[in-house]
Amino acid sequence: MEILVAVAIISIILGMALLNYGNILPNFKANSAMDQLLYQLRSARERAIAHRREVQVQFVGTNQLTITEIWLLGTAPPASTVSFEGGAQYIILPGVPDLPAPFNFGNTVPVYFGGLSGGPPIMKFSTTGAFIDGGNTIVNGTVFMGIPGKPSTARAISVLGATGRVREYHWDGSQWQE
Repeated sequence: MEILVAVAIISIILGMALLNYGNILPNFKANSAMDQLLYQLRSARERAIAHRREVQVQFVGTNQLTITEIWLLGTAPPASTVSFEGGAQYIILPGVPDLPAPFNFGNTVPVYFGGLSGGPPIMKFSTTGAFIDGGNTIVNGTVFMGIPGKPSTARAISVLGATGRVREYHWDGSQWQE
């Protein structure tokens, strides 16, 4: 009798877990993609400071990021390109507003830096860690990402140009959370 009760309880818990599995898995995939982007941006900033070289950042297509070290002399290491896993891409999901102040740089397009759709043609971390454009002007911006058709997977990363600080956010259904 005790075994039957234990099996019944386990079956109920397993059934509840399977019902929520369809909502949980896309969020894990979105978190993984956000972590990839976050790590690459923070790594690019740290590399710029440590190597005393500017590191260029390019948001390519709908789900890729290319990082290139800029060398004036010698042979620079090859550029590295990262593609997001799990179907995540740069996207503005319907019904999801801009980030809260003071990091609300705009959300009319998924990649928005320096008041420009897609950002300036050249964006890079300087040797001081600041995020600048090709004319050495400080650039603030936000990257929005998620899995199309799933608003709960909305994620955002903001870059504060003066310090190069990179912050992550996730949408909880009613507001952005850090």
